[in-house]
Amino acid sequence: MDHLFEFLLRQGDNALVLGHRTSEWCGIAPALEEDIALTNTALDLIGQTQLWLGYAAEVEGKGRSTNDLAFLRDAYDFKNLLMLEVPNADFGRTLARQFFFDAFQVPWLDALQASTDTRVAEIAAKSLKEARYHLERSSATVIALGDGTEDSNRRLQAAVDYLWPYTGEVFEDDATDRAMAGSGVAPLPSDLRTQWENVVSDTMMAACLARPESQFAHKGGRTGVRHTEHLGHMLATMQVLQRSHPGAAW
Repeated sequence: MDHLFEFLLRQGDNALVLGHRTSEWCGIAPALEEDIALTNTALDLIGQTQLWLGYAAEVEGKGRSTNDLAFLRDAYDFKNLLMLEVPNADFGRTLARQFFFDAFQVPWLDALQASTDTRVAEIAAKSLKEARYHLERSSATVIALGDGTEDSNRRLQAAVDYLWPYTGEVFEDDATDRAMAGSGVAPLPSDLRTQWENVVSDTMMAACLARPESQFAHKGGRTGVRHTEHLGHMLATMQVLQRSHPGAAW
């Protein structure tokens, strides 16, 4: 598979899968303000999906559209981080996951603005504005929950402990990452680990949360080699209309 195409799928699939997971809170969030905020975050991510997968379809050059890539691929064709596909479970896990993702996305998209690929740089510049807001909000909410009641701290700590083994996958460099770094399209994800850890550590300290010590990392989602059983169930819901009515359009 062409490395640029693989790279673009990873960006688009991350946004698509997290966008769908976040959209599942629409109408059932614990407060009206959170319901609106999470829905807007989901819409931002779906908008980013259209940009990344739209470019991926052009690079592939096989006549597939953005919708084809989003709705007509099976689970093991997806290249998203495993962390993004696990169920929401509760509000604490949803916000902890969003924060871990945002803390990487901001420096990542910032670096992509200097990409040698003009389209990548343009998409990154547009997405960065949204990612900065997402990080501002998710970090503030993590602090509010962590430094809130005994119950909110306990629930958020449980979410952090559950998600922590998934965060290491973000920084696992492979052949695609090295090819993109070699051509100046993107930095190596591992180059941004220190920035991510600094933001995460500062926020968790303010939130009265303990940083897990485990170094174990689940991996395989970015390469499509391994996904959780949850992705298939999620895609069944997300793709049912397009698969039931091929070519349907609004």
